[in-house]
Amino acid sequence: MKPFVNLNDITKYEHKVHGVYQEHYAPISEKIGAQKLGYSVVIVEPGHKVCPFHNHRVTEEMFLILEGEGLLRFGGEEYAIKTHDIIACPAGGREFAHQIVNTSDKDIRYLCLSTVDDVDVCEYPDSDKVMSMVGSPQKRDLVHMSRSKDAVDYFYGEE
Repeated sequence: MKPFVNLNDITKYEHKVHGVYQEHYAPISEKIGAQKLGYSVVIVEPGHKVCPFHNHRVTEEMFLILEGEGLLRFGGEEYAIKTHDIIACPAGGREFAHQIVNTSDKDIRYLCLSTVDDVDVCEYPDSDKVMSMVGSPQKRDLVHMSRSKDAVDYFYGEE
């Protein structure tokens, strides 16, 4: 296995759609032997976004805009983004929540780089949900999504 891939050689993408959430996704990590970092290329069509506004409590992400322009929601701010912008999304609270939105009339394509963590907790500020994940990203042993307001006391149901 070669430890590299040329971006121009990436032609096979998985396509996912759910309403305004849409992506063409090409995983790269396993193709080049990456073990502690996750790599992928994502294409988002005009008027769409890949995922809900979220933050990771453990995983850190970085995005490099390869082509196109759009909008970055980050914490409480919004920023115009364009080709060659590098975006850091550190692990932490809702002040690091992020989302890329294609607000242009052309595709936006970016490289996503993230740490590969066996445990993570994501928060979704717009819908006030929390997702907990355990296990390797390729095979999660536990994934649980709930609304924050549904929290229960530590001893709930124990007696």
